[in-house]
Amino acid sequence: MTGPVQSIERAAAILRLLAGGPRRLGLGEVAASLGLAKGTAHGILRTLQHVDFVEQDATTGKYQLGAALLHLGTSYLDVNELRSRSINWADALAARSGEAVRLGTPLEGMVLVVHHVFRPDDTLQTLDVGALLPLHASSLGKVLLAYGTATVDSAVESGLDAYTRHTLVTQEQLTRALAEVRETGWAVEVQEMSMGEAGLAVPIRGHGGLVVGAIGLSGPVERICDSQGRPRPGLITLIREAARAISRDLGAARW
Repeated sequence: MTGPVQSIERAAAILRLLAGGPRRLGLGEVAASLGLAKGTAHGILRTLQHVDFVEQDATTGKYQLGAALLHLGTSYLDVNELRSRSINWADALAARSGEAVRLGTPLEGMVLVVHHVFRPDDTLQTLDVGALLPLHASSLGKVLLAYGTATVDSAVESGLDAYTRHTLVTQEQLTRALAEVRETGWAVEVQEMSMGEAGLAVPIRGHGGLVVGAIGLSGPVERICDSQGRPRPGLITLIREAARAISRDLGAARW
């Protein structure tokens, strides 16, 4: 039998490297991390870019996983598996945070809520499982868009409808918001879908570090955000811990 093909091994190593974290990497960083000559790394990256497995930021020149590869990553994962792997962690997150927890995956230009844990209090609440949320106006949707699990084109085609005066209704606004999501690793919605309500979400990863869904907290603005409209750091920590645990159960490497 013939041995492994070196160029494919190197391409796989680059993809794993890019999948290993939320930030983009430059050519020099990729080459140094894998012990490759810059010319070799550049050639592989250009080929991966040609087949949409890698994207290059026009401003910084840095690389990230492309939409085509990310879409392949979701095809193996059954929604029921995502839900079953997440139930215990979602319950614990609701108990620790005191807020409602939802899990979402993309479906036909929207976010499908596949699991919902009520806020642990006596207020009247409605079960959202099976509900469809807008990609552009929900924190869950912004995560799916930012990491390519859902495409911006699908959001635009579904319509960037204004739910409140705070909703992002232009592609330019949405593009800027998604860049910030990739930079911070979390997404927030502040009165963008419903006045007085806010949401915080982070990605859930599967094999190879590919984003396969999102987990989010939602509640009154004053409970989710500080006076500056930023998510409370304690909630960011809690939701990230839950996402890491779910991701490990789905086969993601430590991240």
